[in-house]
Amino acid sequence: MTDSASSVQECVDAVLAKTPTGLLINGEWRESAQDSTFDVENPATGQVLATMASATASDAQSDMDAAADAQRSWARTPTRVRAEILRRAFDLVQDRASDLALLMTLEMGKPLAQSRGEVTYGGEFLRWFSEEAVRDYGRYAHAPEGNLRMLITRKPVGPCLLITPWNFPLAMATRKVAPAVAAGCTMVLKPAALTPLTSNYFAQIMIDAGLPAGVLNVTSTDSPAAISETIIADPRLRKVSFTGSTSVGKHLMKMAAENVLRTSMELGGNGPLIVFEDADIDKAVSGAMAAKMRNMGEACTAANRLLVHESRAEEFVAKLAEKMGALNLGSGIDDGVDVGPLVEAKARDSMETLVADAVDRGADVVVGGRRADGPGYFFEPTLLRNVPLDARVLREEIFGPIAPVLTFSDEDEAVALANSTEYGLASYVFTEDISRGLRIGDRMEFGLLGLNVGVVSNAAAPFGGVKQSGLGREGGAEGIAEYTTTQYVGVENPWSAA
Repeated sequence: MTDSASSVQECVDAVLAKTPTGLLINGEWRESAQDSTFDVENPATGQVLATMASATASDAQSDMDAAADAQRSWARTPTRVRAEILRRAFDLVQDRASDLALLMTLEMGKPLAQSRGEVTYGGEFLRWFSEEAVRDYGRYAHAPEGNLRMLITRKPVGPCLLITPWNFPLAMATRKVAPAVAAGCTMVLKPAALTPLTSNYFAQIMIDAGLPAGVLNVTSTDSPAAISETIIADPRLRKVSFTGSTSVGKHLMKMAAENVLRTSMELGGNGPLIVFEDADIDKAVSGAMAAKMRNMGEACTAANRLLVHESRAEEFVAKLAEKMGALNLGSGIDDGVDVGPLVEAKARDSMETLVADAVDRGADVVVGGRRADGPGYFFEPTLLRNVPLDARVLREEIFGPIAPVLTFSDEDEAVALANSTEYGLASYVFTEDISRGLRIGDRMEFGLLGLNVGVVSNAAAPFGGVKQSGLGREGGAEGIAEYTTTQYVGVENPWSAA
C-alpha cells in the first residue's frame, strides 16, 4: 500500500471507529434486543464496512415508548431553545464535514466532491429551520359577528416516524429531522439499510448539540416492514414522513389510514428536461449533466427523459455525448472521479436490463451502455438516441446514469410528452424566451420546475411532487407546517358584557 493509500485507509478507519453502529433509544446507543445484526457494504468494492445492530419489533416498541414519553416536555420547550439546538447542530455538521462526506462516499458510492456538496445542502436545513422555529406564527382576529375573539395557534403534531432513503443519507435526514425539532415533535428515524452509518453519525451530532434524550430515536434494520408496521400501528404515533418508491409509499399510506395519521410522501419521479429550439445549447447541456449525472443519476429529481426540439437534437446529442464520454468512473474516494458505483448489484443489473430493452426496440447507444469490469457495482454513463416511446427506460424511473433522448416538433408535443407519466416531481425547461418558459411551467404537471437550471433544490424552497410523486412539502416555510396542527380557541369578546 502506498503512503497515500495508507493515509486514506487511516481516515476511513478513523471515521468508522467513531460512528455508532447500535440503535439510538432514549438517548443511549444499544444493541438489538435480540442481538440481530446486518452488514453495510462499500459499493465500490463489495467489502463490508460495518456490522450494524438490526432493530426488531421489540426495539421499535422501545423507540415509540421513548418518543411518546418525551413528547410533552419537548413540545413545551421554548422555541428559542429548539432553535439554538438546531443552530449548534448546523455548526457541528460544518466542523465534521470531512467525516460526513467520507462516510457517505464509503456507504453510498458518490464521489467525495458530491458528498461534500450534500453536507453543505443537508446542513442548510438545520440552519433554515433554526431560523424558522421562532417564526412559526399563529394569529389573533375578531369574529365577523363580534361575539368572539379568535386565537389560532399551531401546535406540534406529536411523535413522528421518519423513513429516509439511501441516495442522500444526510440531506434526507436533516430535511425531516430539522423541521420536526423546530416544531416540537419527537421522532423515530428509520434510515435505509444500505446507508445507516451517515444517519447514526448525524444522530450523534444532534445529541452533542444538546437534543434531549428520547426526542430523536434511530432504528436501523434489515427488516423494515416489521419496524414500520409496529410503529405505524401504535396509537401514540401522529405522523409518517417517507421518502422512497411510490409502491412502498402507497403501502405505508394504507397502513397510516388505520389510525388517520398525517402523512408526507416524497415518492418516485420521471423528470422531463425540455430543450426548445431557441435554447442556449451549451447551457442546456450543462443543465442536463447536472440534472442527470448528479449522484450517478440515483435521484428522484433526475432528468430521466431528455426532450429536444428536432432542429437542435444533433447539436445537443453531440455536445452531451462529449461531456458524458469524458466522465471518469471509479471509487468515490479517489481523486478525479466523476461517477462512482451504483449502490448495489441489483441497481447495476437494472441498468443493463433497461439498456438492452431500449436497444431491442430500436434505440442507439451513443456513449457507454455497459457495466464496468472489476469489483464494485459500476455502470458506464450512457447516452441513448432514437429511443421509442414504448421503451422501459422512458416509462420507468431509471435511478442510474442513463440519459435517453427523444425529439419533438412544437410546444404542444413537448408538453404532452413531458406530462405522459404517472409521476410529477421534478421537471426542467431550457429556453431563452422567459414568457415561453413561464407559459410551459403553467402547463407542466410537476411540483418542481427548473427554468434554465439543472438543480433547483434549496432548503428555503418547498420540495415535493404531484400525482404519484407524493403529497406534502419539505423545506421552506411549508416544511415546518407539515409537523404542526392548527388549533382554534374562541374567546368571549371582552366587550360583549359591557
